[in-house]
Amino acid sequence: ADFGRERQGDGPICMTVLALRMAERINGVAKLHGRVSREMWAETYGLPVDKVPIGSVTNGVHVATFDSDAPMSKRFVTYGIDDIECGRQLMDELAKLMGGKGAIAILAGNQNAPNLQIRTHVVREAAAKYPGISIRGGYYHKETPQDAAAKVEQVMQANPDLAGWAMIGGWPLFTDNALKWTPGSVKCVSVDALTPPLAYLRSGHGPVLLAQQCYEWGKRSVELIVDRIVLKKNPPSQREVSALIPVSRENVDAFEKNWDVWLRK
Repeated sequence: ADFGRERQGDGPICMTVLALRMAERINGVAKLHGRVSREMWAETYGLPVDKVPIGSVTNGVHVATFDSDAPMSKRFVTYGIDDIECGRQLMDELAKLMGGKGAIAILAGNQNAPNLQIRTHVVREAAAKYPGISIRGGYYHKETPQDAAAKVEQVMQANPDLAGWAMIGGWPLFTDNALKWTPGSVKCVSVDALTPPLAYLRSGHGPVLLAQQCYEWGKRSVELIVDRIVLKKNPPSQREVSALIPVSRENVDAFEKNWDVWLRK
């Protein structure tokens, strides 16, 4: 019974005191809440205020972001690809397929998305390494498969000599028959390798997909949150980079088996 009394052998049982003494870990919500709680219960613990084992969580929430960063959220970590490296890798893969020459277009998605802006800018910068490659334009669109596929068709009709596409995202590849050219006649490298776009690898329309590790977005983000809250372990950096995995006709079957595991088929 004394477990629930503020002073042993004296006074009524207090459920708050009982909870404090029985709990494995105690925290307030905000830092102020934690500090006031330590001051309130220092006598119960018989410890100096700064030694009372009551912690706090700033604003009550630990934020981890994935895929697209949100610095204004005050997140403690963000997990996802490096957009600068993504733009470079996208252009380098496309230039290799095209033998370093030909006209290309950039499918750029939402022009207001910071991560897509970075990728598009870096594709343009990386293309400067290849004097034989010219960029006809960066083409924005609503981020739906249908709108993206319509944009690809519109650009191809206006530029029948186009030899390559750098797709910042794989939006049109989530529709059937989005790439209407003869397989191999136009080279296409796209970010994302979820299951629908894999059909374009097998048909020869899209020689290379750069796979984001989508399954890891949720898994790794939860691991980082558990490390911080439960294990009191902070990540070594506010940014943890997930590598892009090139997927081609040679490894598409092996890569697709990952989805059977991830989706628990």
